[in-house]
Amino acid sequence: MIRLIDEKVFLADGKLVRSSSLDAQEGRRRTMAAGILCHHNVSGNDQHLRIRFDALASHDITYVGIIQTSRASGLTEFPVPYAMTNCHNSLCAVGGTINEDDHAFGLSAARKYGGIYVPANAGVIHTYVRETLARCGAMILGSDSHTRYGALGCMGVGEGGPELVKQILHSTYDIEMPEVVLVYLSGSVRRGTGPHDVALALIKAVFESGFVKNRVLEFAGPGVSGLSVDFRCAVDVMTTETTCLSSIWETDDKVREYYAIHGRLDDFKPIHPISCACYDRAVEVDLGSIEPMIALPFHPSNAYTIAELCRNPHEILSHEDRLIKEKFGDAACLDLESKIHDGKIYADQGIIAGCAGGIFENICDAAQILKGHSIGNGGFSMSIYPGSVPVQMELARDGVMASLMESGALFKPAFCGPCFGAGDVPANNGFSIRHTTRNFPNREGSRPSDGQLAGVALMDAKSIAATARNHGAITSASDFASDACGGQDYHFDSSFYESRVYNGFGKAIPDETLVIGPNITSWPEIPLLSDNILLRLAAVIHDSVTTTDELIPSGETSSYRSNPLKLAQFTLSRRVPDYVKRSKEMADAEEKRRNGDDSVSVILSSFTSDPEAWKNTQIGSCIYATKPGDGSAREQAASCQKVIGGLANICREYATKRYRSNCINWGIIPFVIGKDADFNHEAGSYVYVPGIRAAIESGQKSIPAKVLENGKVSDLILFMQDMTDDEKQILLHGCLMNYYKAGFGR
Repeated sequence: MIRLIDEKVFLADGKLVRSSSLDAQEGRRRTMAAGILCHHNVSGNDQHLRIRFDALASHDITYVGIIQTSRASGLTEFPVPYAMTNCHNSLCAVGGTINEDDHAFGLSAARKYGGIYVPANAGVIHTYVRETLARCGAMILGSDSHTRYGALGCMGVGEGGPELVKQILHSTYDIEMPEVVLVYLSGSVRRGTGPHDVALALIKAVFESGFVKNRVLEFAGPGVSGLSVDFRCAVDVMTTETTCLSSIWETDDKVREYYAIHGRLDDFKPIHPISCACYDRAVEVDLGSIEPMIALPFHPSNAYTIAELCRNPHEILSHEDRLIKEKFGDAACLDLESKIHDGKIYADQGIIAGCAGGIFENICDAAQILKGHSIGNGGFSMSIYPGSVPVQMELARDGVMASLMESGALFKPAFCGPCFGAGDVPANNGFSIRHTTRNFPNREGSRPSDGQLAGVALMDAKSIAATARNHGAITSASDFASDACGGQDYHFDSSFYESRVYNGFGKAIPDETLVIGPNITSWPEIPLLSDNILLRLAAVIHDSVTTTDELIPSGETSSYRSNPLKLAQFTLSRRVPDYVKRSKEMADAEEKRRNGDDSVSVILSSFTSDPEAWKNTQIGSCIYATKPGDGSAREQAASCQKVIGGLANICREYATKRYRSNCINWGIIPFVIGKDADFNHEAGSYVYVPGIRAAIESGQKSIPAKVLENGKVSDLILFMQDMTDDEKQILLHGCLMNYYKAGFGR
């Protein structure tokens, strides 16, 4: 049972209570989240936060851009520990030498600026940070959306690269004090139910309504103590899919033991809400009521119990097929109903991987269920990616690896590829079950625009093992609950990290030469915002949600993330193939205008009688999407729009704070329209926004605009949500780099 309480509640003596007599204002200061946030706030105002983080983390599809941006803005030395892992662009055959060129750049940057460099396949970003950097009461900022270390008493926030640039340049992360949501855990988890089952049930309960959007989740209650730390971490990392801002859990002796095992006992301290802590809302979770789950394509919230799916396979899968057909049309086909044979649903592939799945305890549980059984020599395959070399070493020493390999499973190195579409890509119309973080379209590596489509369903490692034991027939781990007993002790061996990880924090070598390969390019010059803007709608998307994977596809395109212009050619390529052509046409028109060509005045004459208006009217492209930005923190979802002519987005709401922040940091004006307003304009239409510079400077909320469509002009009211003074200046200067070059933010 998961119950949502949409009103303030208190936690008193470990019990959830509702009371009008308790002091809510004081109670909000008593949450764990408020305590940690206020401790890291340098503004002097506990409502308007300016946060400085204790450590930073990036991987190899983000750190090159972050360092290049920081260099252009005055970087001399990393001010806090900055871990650069190499767990995304690890397939170094993709795109020639360019992935390994990024790694060479990363090591040289770690030496020059005093960073931490984790070689390819040594550890995935969040596993490495858990093992080495997280500490109780600390805050860590990562350029990956799954930056979550709450189960270790450490608040992790995932944002786009520009937010890390601000920290590197001694600036701050600026937010209003977020609301805090109590996740009250009670009961005990059933045998056969794993952390992914709890996570998927939670995501299903809160995602669609936005119940926890941009809020902090605070996990407490009697159910916490019954969960192992590995179990907590595997749930915690998935809180990103609820669209929350961050998370924090109570700590106890089990967390203390975790730090002791990792040789960092001094980093532990007890963290609990102070009595009568007040929360803005709550989620009650009875752990004993949660059954093994499966999230069908194409979102973690699209979840069913495995029992329900197996009882009604034709009804559920035919419904999903209809939705997939509506989304992709005739471009590509995924026929889930065809996976039903003799009343059973068959998967083609099972994957346990990454920061969510590749955890020691998950893999041990899978081994217990498969021990003495074969996955078969048919079409079903199984791959396991441990989260780090230390985890893999322990699995080898305990015999767990050998046991799973005897069953037919393959072990692969620490790599995030299966989470974003660059590892174990299934065949066309393939159906893959994965204990990974996401199952968005293309996260399995298919290309619908080329007629290729496969699907991923998320399941817990236990149920994946149960399915593998039945040769691919979808099976709940509850069928083999007595075999999923776990209980292996873990011993962390740091010797590999001591041998191979470069830890240069506090030891910058200014004379070190950066190794810059041919694919690593600087950002193009970005102009200041003009007085007026003329936008052309280059894409109009009415889907309920548009993910960052659709805005800039993952997978093999990740290899080009050090080359802004080349990567931008993939923008919306798997969702709106004509977008790049339309946007580049506007970029070309803007270049001509800046060189004195007044041909744009023909279009402007429909909006204004001023013949000279073209001189101070910037031209660019615009995307309309109902709710863009769910998913990854990748800044490229915004920067790619910018470098090929993007000036603005229009939407009903932004799916996440991090995507809206990315837009602002790259000079993409984040317009919204009224909730009841219709937006029926087609791609190719023009939107004229006069006085936009003055409107941003003054903080104007309602902004009149006009639309030219099929020769007719109509009015449009755009809105701007609240922005900080710094955010306004970033937009006025065209992007964050220009803002720093102008001497701001220091």
